[in-house]
Amino acid sequence: MTAQMTSTAQRSSPMATAGQHGFVAHSDGAFVPVQTRSERFRSVNVDDFEPVNGREHEWKLSPVAAFADLTAGDLDGSRLSIEAADVPGVAISWIDRTDDRIGAAGIPEDRASANAWSRFDEALLVSVSGEDEKVAVITRSGLGNSPRAAHTVIEAAPFSRALIVLHGIGDARLSENVEILVGEGASLTVVSLQEWSDDSVHLASQFARLSRDSFLKHIVVSLGGKVVRVNPSTHLAEQGADIEALGLYFADAGQHLEQQVFVHHDAPHTKSRVTYKGALQGTGARTVWIGDVLIGPKATGTDSYEQNRNLVLTDGTRADSVPNLEIETGDIAGAGHASATGRFDDEQLFYLMARGIREDEARRLVVRGFLTEIVQKIGSPELEARLTAAIEAELQGD
Repeated sequence: MTAQMTSTAQRSSPMATAGQHGFVAHSDGAFVPVQTRSERFRSVNVDDFEPVNGREHEWKLSPVAAFADLTAGDLDGSRLSIEAADVPGVAISWIDRTDDRIGAAGIPEDRASANAWSRFDEALLVSVSGEDEKVAVITRSGLGNSPRAAHTVIEAAPFSRALIVLHGIGDARLSENVEILVGEGASLTVVSLQEWSDDSVHLASQFARLSRDSFLKHIVVSLGGKVVRVNPSTHLAEQGADIEALGLYFADAGQHLEQQVFVHHDAPHTKSRVTYKGALQGTGARTVWIGDVLIGPKATGTDSYEQNRNLVLTDGTRADSVPNLEIETGDIAGAGHASATGRFDDEQLFYLMARGIREDEARRLVVRGFLTEIVQKIGSPELEARLTAAIEAELQGD
């Protein structure tokens, strides 16, 4: 089985079935454990995946009982309620699921993603054109408490430039797929902003394909929701492609925020930088970050680095951080990864308090400084100000 196996016949083969259990068939007929991320089983058909039990590699750190209806049940695949202002150079429409752009960026690796793929009626298409800078915010709200499916395609024409924000607010039980197609020489920023209500559940798989000399800044910001799981996968498919993947999350008591990030260098002279930062406070606050970088045999001259940093503010929290790096060529410019999880720095707190700053304000200053690195890279002053205020509200317990 390979990452390119997508036909119905291949998905229903014994080889595909073995892949569901973490094994792959080799040419000699023997089944061996999956060794690389690129060998994981993929299918757009939910019935090709076995029921989720929480022991699978992709689900073992997730509270699967909290969203069983999204992985196994029927989903409402009708159009979501969206709000978006008219922005020149950004066209928003709905396309049929048979459109050729559906599946062009990637296909599901887990049952929740496949369930959403199997159920959606139409996909939301966001088409970007023009070389001038532009910002478009697409807000999804009023989704209710019934399980729903959605599919979004963001297509940036060659040499176009834009910042697109996918903003989720209110109640939701949503499983969705987002595909991002970045044309040659285009420069695109996509912000996935989760500010759902306290009881909401959101599972998202986001796939990006980057063309020659294109650049994508992909930012995941998870603040609201009971369970939020956003998994971005980026395919650097052509020479000179460049991805900056950023993430910011703040988990409160009883909240589960998860990101599984995959970057596939598949062409020469590609570049990736992955930086995710999170803060945790309150009993039962839980975060999960898994970072996979695969440098394929054709990806000579690759320059890659990934890191995850977690700041623990109170007792009773848990942060899982798992960086992985696979290299299949010896001719690279550089590759590395780092991970750190630590408690609040008492020395920094003492330094600020010694200069007359109250303890509560000193704590907020330290946390804001820790997360500001991500906020300041968004590129939209209005959104940066909004997120700074949201982080301040989190620190105050609002």
